[in-house]
Amino acid sequence: MVPSFLSLRLSCLGLWASGLILVLGFLKLIRLLLRRQRLAKAMGNFPGPPTHWLFGHALEIQQTGSLDKVVSWAHQFPYAHPLWFGQFIGFLNIYEPDYAKAVYSRGDPKAPDVYDFFLQWIGRGLLVLEGPKWFQHRKLLTPGFHYDVLKPYVALFAESTRVMLDKWEEKAQEGKSFDIFCDVGHMALNTLMKCTFGRGDTGLGHRDSSYYLAVSDLTLLMQQRLVSFHYHNDFIYWLTPHGRRFLRACQVAHDHTDQVIRERKAALQDEKVRKKIQNRRHLDFLDILLGARGR
Repeated sequence: MVPSFLSLRLSCLGLWASGLILVLGFLKLIRLLLRRQRLAKAMGNFPGPPTHWLFGHALEIQQTGSLDKVVSWAHQFPYAHPLWFGQFIGFLNIYEPDYAKAVYSRGDPKAPDVYDFFLQWIGRGLLVLEGPKWFQHRKLLTPGFHYDVLKPYVALFAESTRVMLDKWEEKAQEGKSFDIFCDVGHMALNTLMKCTFGRGDTGLGHRDSSYYLAVSDLTLLMQQRLVSFHYHNDFIYWLTPHGRRFLRACQVAHDHTDQVIRERKAALQDEKVRKKIQNRRHLDFLDILLGARGR
């Protein structure tokens, strides 16, 4: 008698669970369809390349290469055109300055469906925040964007660029073509270390290089996820090798920035270092953040 009673209870529980999953799935579908309708209405007045009924433009981009395909569409639609990855994620690629001015001055809300892909990496910072919380965080960072603060960084930008150009000059003497992607990435990281974290011109260490590789991985994986329709679902993506690789790269990137922050906090415990920082004409971006957090 007891086993049959338990069996009946489990059967009812299974039915309730199945019903709940179906209802939630149906609500999710309705939400996706409404979002698709809003996007299609917003971009309906812009001519663009034909779309696949399920994958949008993703298949063409994967087969041809994203840059080559987008460049060819830019020639075909020289002002702007829709770009769909699947049926529920769409962008408006804009090439005409007047179009860009009109669109970006509207103050439309941010697109959570795309930014959600980045959350494991960048967290809920200024890029994804909106409303009063965004304004509060932005106000804390306002000193870091003052012209008098940014101006001294120009010399640091120029120095990192000069080092990169010197490398290119040596490579050019060989009379062969070479890939500039990694050199530009290292230049950007070197500049970031100097301007944001106040690191000296000591070159990139092993930990910095690991951070660069992790960020390169994350960038590539984000592009792959965007054009792969079946990767848009979080549950499916985290179960794939690409999803697990993305989480590992996130951990490397987070460990690096956490270590830099810990080192700066420890350095600020030294009275001489603290006075030296206070006497500077401008603060590094990290010092502004730590100062805001301490207030």
